Amino acid sequence: MSNEQVEKVRGWLTGRLPDDWFEGPVEVTIDREEITIVGRIPAPPTAEGVSDVEREAALSGRVSAFRESTRERRIEIARELEHRSGRKVAWGVECGDRQELFTRLAAPVMTRLRQPERQVLDTLVDAGVARSRSEALAWCVKLVAKNADTWLADLRQALTHVEEVRSAGPTPDP
Repeated sequence: MSNEQVEKVRGWLTGRLPDDWFEGPVEVTIDREEITIVGRIPAPPTAEGVSDVEREAALSGRVSAFRESTRERRIEIARELEHRSGRKVAWGVECGDRQELFTRLAAPVMTRLRQPERQVLDTLVDAGVARSRSEALAWCVKLVAKNADTWLADLRQALTHVEEVRSAGPTPDP
């Protein structure tokens, strides 16, 4: 998606979201089917020297409280944005050092794989890493995304540059 599209959605959200929901601007990610909105919420105060288990439980409680207390308004805002954009909307928060996403879209993707690639998926299923080929493929995509962040970021930046050059070019006559 172009930077302009992301900026337009982020700008609309800046005007539409309640001021007290997030600390700072929201992060907006757009693909062909979905818009994901992630905002930072304040971490709960904990006593000095608390265990990691207690700190994690406090963060989990804060995320749950935000999710429940904002549910109706988030649904209302999502419906408006879905109507404007033609895409589904997912929400998420960052709290402390964790990020949690709510109600994300799982879009089917058709792919053709040759036997060696299918064997990789079947090995993951047979080993119990995944329940199905579909889940195994999703696992592989997550693994690549995790281990190739820099490369994928460079690729996305190059695509953004291509889009900018394309839009600056001549427009054909109708």
